[in-house]
Amino acid sequence: MRVLIGGGSGFVGRELTRLLRDKGHEVTVISRQPGPGKITWGELESHGLPPCEGAVNLSGENLMNPLRWWNESYKKDLFSSRIDTTKALAQAISASPSPPHSWVLVSGVACYKPSLTAQYTEDSDWTPFDLLSRLVKEWEASALLPENVAKTTKQVVIRPGAVLGRDVFNGVAPALNTNYEFTKELGQVLRRPTIFPVPGFVMTALLGSERAVVLTQGQNVIPKRTLEVGFQYKYPDLTSALKEIVGS
Repeated sequence: MRVLIGGGSGFVGRELTRLLRDKGHEVTVISRQPGPGKITWGELESHGLPPCEGAVNLSGENLMNPLRWWNESYKKDLFSSRIDTTKALAQAISASPSPPHSWVLVSGVACYKPSLTAQYTEDSDWTPFDLLSRLVKEWEASALLPENVAKTTKQVVIRPGAVLGRDVFNGVAPALNTNYEFTKELGQVLRRPTIFPVPGFVMTALLGSERAVVLTQGQNVIPKRTLEVGFQYKYPDLTSALKEIVGS
């Protein structure tokens, strides 16, 4: 299968590219810089969509970029780097004489309002309530294909945690963990003592209030539809995932 990946040079994109190529699939990455196995965003707009059976967009300025201050310029880049690239891919798919079978956008769970009691599934109604939820709303809207194209190209949105004829899947693990539980579990996996998680006011001072909520507050997001279609999690809980990451 031929797969086109926008943002394939990022953290998730590199891993997805490696996984697909290991399974024998042909991957083309859309990047700002040309190179082997790549096309640029300019080439996508001028030459159109290359032949592919699947298209994925992972592009976007890193929300937690430690080298950038939380200011209006950074916020603008967060929106444009996601929405502009998604629009470009959606338009290229729509204009293609042979559009892909699947079009996947990876967005985020910031659309769900942080709550200690509410549970959210893919079927939960939501409305924008802050900057990041507005970003998700505009981001997902920019991926929509015209009705005639959507008849042959399946539209999928994956909403990962810390994603009309279109399927939405919560790309989170079934296990739910708080900041405190994460800190404690990480300490156990690393075999190091942990006293307390980083205080919220410290994260707010370092990252800005609108960005810090991603780490200091959470949503009880359930991958209902993801489990119903039979997806098998390789690391269904925090312990197994952390052990894989730290190599223990």
